[in-house]
Amino acid sequence: MWSQIGSRPDEVLSWVPREKEARFRPPGFHALPGGLSAEAIAKLDFKTGDDFAIVSEDLAFVRAALSAVREAAPDAPVLLLSDRVDDEELPSGKCLLRTGLRSLIRDDIEEEFAHLDNLRRVVDLRALMEPREKLGILLQPDPDPDGIACGYALRTLLGRKRPTAPLISFGEITRPENRAMVDALNIDVRTITAEELGEFDALALLDVQPSVFGDDPPARLRSVDLVIDHHPERPGYDAVIKDIRPTYGATSTILTEYVRASEIELGPRLATALVYGIKSDTQLLGRETSRQDIAAFAYLHACHSPALLRRIERPALPTPGLRALGRALAQSHVEDGIHLLVLGRVREDVIPQVADMGLQAENAEWAIAAGIVGSDLVFSVRNVGYVRAAGDVVRAVVEGLGVGGGHRSMAKGIIPLRAFRKVYGGASQTHIRNALRAAFVHAIHGVPE
Repeated sequence: MWSQIGSRPDEVLSWVPREKEARFRPPGFHALPGGLSAEAIAKLDFKTGDDFAIVSEDLAFVRAALSAVREAAPDAPVLLLSDRVDDEELPSGKCLLRTGLRSLIRDDIEEEFAHLDNLRRVVDLRALMEPREKLGILLQPDPDPDGIACGYALRTLLGRKRPTAPLISFGEITRPENRAMVDALNIDVRTITAEELGEFDALALLDVQPSVFGDDPPARLRSVDLVIDHHPERPGYDAVIKDIRPTYGATSTILTEYVRASEIELGPRLATALVYGIKSDTQLLGRETSRQDIAAFAYLHACHSPALLRRIERPALPTPGLRALGRALAQSHVEDGIHLLVLGRVREDVIPQVADMGLQAENAEWAIAAGIVGSDLVFSVRNVGYVRAAGDVVRAVVEGLGVGGGHRSMAKGIIPLRAFRKVYGGASQTHIRNALRAAFVHAIHGVPE
């Protein structure tokens, strides 16, 4: 195998033949003069700082080779490549590292097969979309960085422009960082109504599934062309192509793998968008992060624009939001591991930001930030990750009243105020605080309050 992969100019490949193998020597190797001994190794003319590698599946040979190297070069680092020799069978050494030989090759091959699988998906979705005149790339209402980056990446993969593949949403972008993102990267997200879906002869949903649009989504969303998402799969719709990977921390990771497999040019704008999509959805690789997210982030990081990223990342709460936070903090406390902050009437983007901050409270395992947005009570939930899944808890809280769901450590719920008042007798901050605390204590701990 080593004769096939070759050696670098500063590497010397030595062959130690067994009995009756004296004439057999792989290309690129020379026989170790004098056989396997410290004297023979000393003739290799190694220098301080040189490394040794021993490649063998024969325990007796490995022990003899280690002994010879240690005698000739006591402080030299040694790398052992072997799948059959265990660490416990080796003599102790200050600078000895063992790794598998076949596993190293197998891991690289498995990675290439993964790239091939992603390339197949790209080929399939290109074939599906090529005859379509106008593709609508639908994101969630109030699109977040992950969805925006995915929409931008899909349009690039398909070789489309804005007129034939616009990014669309049922709600405007409100969060300041997200508006800064589309401004800095020159990305348009068009706000539409459900009736306007009829103008598209193809529909792709990214970082979202039709169930997010309510229990009775528009008829056009019950049968779509493409769904790519990292949220848990939900029923109630058909898709020609569906790629849902709930073990991934961000949908941007899936699109990054598509981009990498198709070998299209990765410009700084696209790389920055996908970096920010992964970064925001995983809280800088600190929440629900897979090895695929880390690999995608590393791949993108070499190509992204730090200047563009700095323009986007300006976490800011508007002044009214800060005042609402101050009032909520004055009334908040951590009880049963739950930190509940009731904000009153606020802009919707304030709520998840407050939930993120709320989890920093001492002894908090759960943070819930709730506020009134239009005619709805909206709340964001965060947890420390090793407790019950936040999405399951929120679905239990809103059952029969509204909609909600999410991941293990983050989720969102929406309850119409009319339904809330009907059940709880009012929608004052006191009503909201008492009702949500009771509902979440019951959903998390199973204890009615």
